[in-house]
This record gives sequence, structure tokens and C-alpha cells, in this order.
Amino acid sequence: MARSSITAAALVANGSITDPTGTATGVGDGNGVVVAGAFLERVLLRVANGGGSSATVKVKAGSGTAALAAGQGDLFIAVGAGATAWLGPFESARFQQADGSLAVDATAAVTVTAFQDTRI
Repeated sequence: MARSSITAAALVANGSITDPTGTATGVGDGNGVVVAGAFLERVLLRVANGGGSSATVKVKAGSGTAALAAGQGDLFIAVGAGATAWLGPFESARFQQADGSLAVDATAAVTVTAFQDTRI
């Protein structure tokens, strides 16, 4: 299973959004999701683990020329069984992939929803 591409839901200043449906991930490296077309410093991920065992979510270190801090490696976050975790925002210098996206994998099936603060 290849990575599913998801688009970050735009958070509206002084407003609201309808809670978007997340995207289920596959399990293992390269089977997660990719957040495309987002400004990583303003991206938050909601990771919901509806399964009966904990999952480790991995935000992949960058591979793009702008990922000067990619040598710090991947970011690993534990998400307990039945729990929800919020991740981010993320540094482009560490996590930006060659195509500008953010890549996320998990050791168990989880649901990922991306949000982006669009104020500038």
C-alpha cells in the first residue's frame, strides 16, 4: 500500500470549520500518509488510534534541499490504544520532503487528520 495524500484543512481565524474526516493509514514504512501543499510550520496533525494496542507514529526526516536539520532523524510519538494525540507544528528544516510534503508512517492503523493555520 502506498502513501495516501491528504490536504490540510484550513483553520479559519475568528471562525470555525466542520470537523474533517481523517485518513486511515496503512501499517509500516512507506504505507502512511503524506501532507502535500502545506506550510509545515503551521501544520498540526490529529492522530486517532482506534485500535486495541498502542501505535508509534513516525514523522519522517526530510529529504529536500531545504531540510538542513534532517540529520536529527525521524520524530517518534507513541499513541496509546483508543487515544488521540496532536502533533506539530513541524520545522521544514527537519521534515520537508523533496516535493515539499510531510511524510507520516505508523506501526498500527491510525487515522490522521491535518490542519493548517492560514493566518499570515
